[in-house]
Amino acid sequence: MGSRTLFKWPKQITNSLVAQLIQSEKDIHKAVLMFDSATAEYGNGFCHDQKTFGLIISRLVTANQFRSAEGILQRMKLENCKVTEDIILSICRGYGRVHRPLDAIRVFHKMEDFQLSPTQKAYLTILDILVEENHVKRAIGFYKEMREMGIPPSVVSLNILIKALCKNKETVDSALKIFHEMPNRGCLPDSYTYGTLINGLCRLGRIGEAKELFEEMGQKGISASVVTYSSLIHGMCQSDNLDEAISLLEEMKRNGIEPNVFTYSSLIDGLCKNAHSSQAMELLEVMVRKHCLPNMVTYSSLIDGLCKEGKLCEAVEILDRMRIQGLKPNVGLYGKIISGLCAAGRYQEAANFIDEMVLGGTSPNRVSWSLHVRMHNMVVQGLCNNIDSPRAFQLYLSMRTRGISVEIGTFNCLMKCFCKRGDLNKAARILDEMVLDGCVPDEALWNVVIGGLWDRKKVRESTELLLAELKQKFQNTFAITWFPGFFSRKSG
Repeated sequence: MGSRTLFKWPKQITNSLVAQLIQSEKDIHKAVLMFDSATAEYGNGFCHDQKTFGLIISRLVTANQFRSAEGILQRMKLENCKVTEDIILSICRGYGRVHRPLDAIRVFHKMEDFQLSPTQKAYLTILDILVEENHVKRAIGFYKEMREMGIPPSVVSLNILIKALCKNKETVDSALKIFHEMPNRGCLPDSYTYGTLINGLCRLGRIGEAKELFEEMGQKGISASVVTYSSLIHGMCQSDNLDEAISLLEEMKRNGIEPNVFTYSSLIDGLCKNAHSSQAMELLEVMVRKHCLPNMVTYSSLIDGLCKEGKLCEAVEILDRMRIQGLKPNVGLYGKIISGLCAAGRYQEAANFIDEMVLGGTSPNRVSWSLHVRMHNMVVQGLCNNIDSPRAFQLYLSMRTRGISVEIGTFNCLMKCFCKRGDLNKAARILDEMVLDGCVPDEALWNVVIGGLWDRKKVRESTELLLAELKQKFQNTFAITWFPGFFSRKSG
């Protein structure tokens, strides 16, 4: 009933009409209903063909409805519609896109069910998925299976194999060996081959070998891509070869290859790590003029470099530029600015940035938890030492409300701060919460507490407080025997 009301079919229904309607329907659920209703409406004539079957499978894969797509595949078999390799590979690629390489292999092996012999294209599709997902051992095994099936090596297959071997330092030498043997196998290395090896060598810090390959490219007249240039520039920056990296950037421009965000970010990071943040800022402006939008990596490198050089105002400006661009600063970026402000003794501003971070929705998670704890405790202690007790207490309460761990050093600073100010109510509250959190006050802190009470001439109250605390919280022999001596010394 529902399928009949979904669409009013004409008297003459054709596969091209069904394909057109399925393609134009944005809702995948409705597209599937339409696909089913086409055969339900005219049971005496219409049958889906390879085009309509392939189209609905493609739509389902795009919507990540893989099991439904596999179900349609089985329906093709039942309705004696020939399944092609491309249809099966579309499902494999879908699984690869969502990082499910083992499902991609499973569907690949279904080709036997449809009397299909995988071609080189099919093997290379799966091989590429395995390499992208870093399943290096499986990729190598799959390559061997391909060769055993009589499929000869090609530049594409060897490139993918080299890429797999470049993933780990243990296998990169095997990649180089294959590279040198390629001409003997009738496969001349191309730009992608060189680029893959250069990238792998740079990541492993073997910059000298990467440079040799790059020079070899030029000698053989093979043009380097922006990815190859960027990989080498990044490697040079990581190994502190800044002058060579900048020269390579100029060479790129002379060769008409426009640097991308990765190229600029690598150079900016290298400059900032070597205390050249002013040059990095100039490069940022060049980047913007070229309409190459900076990303989180670019901004993070700049903020880190500026903070380390004490250029906090510039670092804050970069944070503002990020927001204008629509990028949300993460806890790591806030942490760099907050640490820089603390190093400069600007704890009130650091506390303001913590408030801003919280209001912006940057909450602690499993990864950022320790950074949140470190930042908050550092700022509270700094505020206490700079005698800004109201702000310190406010931030302390915020920590407790959000479940951020208070370190014993922070409790000590807060207690000392409020005892010196004579704010005994807050000191007593913090002491209670300190003990509840499992932090045991030491002898020096008890001296501060007693001193604060004594200065207020509340000897009896101080005695009662201490004895109650000791009796209820500790039952500690040392404490009970030591404190009476303390009082006798004071009263004497």
